[in-house]
Amino acid sequence: MSVGNRVFLKRDMPDSDVVEGFRNLPAANVADTMSRLCALSSEIRLIGSPVAPIMVGVALTVKVRPGDNLMLHKALNMAQEGDVIVVSNEGDRSQSLMGEIMVTYANSTKKVAGIVLDGPIRDFDQISKMDFYIYGTGSTPGGPFKEGPGEVNVPVSIGNVAVMPGDIILGDTDGVIVIPKKYAKEILEASIEYAKKDSAKLEAVIKGTANRGWVDESLKAKDTEIIDGCFEY
Repeated sequence: MSVGNRVFLKRDMPDSDVVEGFRNLPAANVADTMSRLCALSSEIRLIGSPVAPIMVGVALTVKVRPGDNLMLHKALNMAQEGDVIVVSNEGDRSQSLMGEIMVTYANSTKKVAGIVLDGPIRDFDQISKMDFYIYGTGSTPGGPFKEGPGEVNVPVSIGNVAVMPGDIILGDTDGVIVIPKKYAKEILEASIEYAKKDSAKLEAVIKGTANRGWVDESLKAKDTEIIDGCFEY
């Protein structure tokens, strides 16, 4: 039985035009159209210093044993330009999963769109200055093992969110969200419209014409008691 120690060489890929459609959309706008339940934990944060405002690509998923990066190396060999490598590390924080050499290879040679790690890196000083989207949970000088087992291109869970191989991964300085491939086209259409409305709200705030009446209306609907007086103690 090879479950837990296998590599799938192929993924069901989304439409490339749909992927590119997310290129200019902030992760927050897209997340709002998905009921705000698609964002990875804030523990997984941006480490690199990318010039491009948005990271978008197709998930190449990796499941590793805690503190081991053998399957991550295999994924790097398989990666195509524009992929986002997403690594589930079962929440382990004891060993780094990548260092400067691996990240440089991913960025310069393989030209992946980014890397999202459920774990730390090392060589933080060098990686944090790279023009590259890499997310992780922090840094430690302790390096990874290379023993396996693990899997590539299987469903994984990272940052409390499920990721399927072929899902669209969108990230910016706020963090990372996962866009299910099956619904990506309709999510894109909704996100474009939402971004327009969000821009209009910001313009109203700048002009001083924003309507804040909804706050009291919402409180009233929830039977909140409003007291015209001071709290007594």
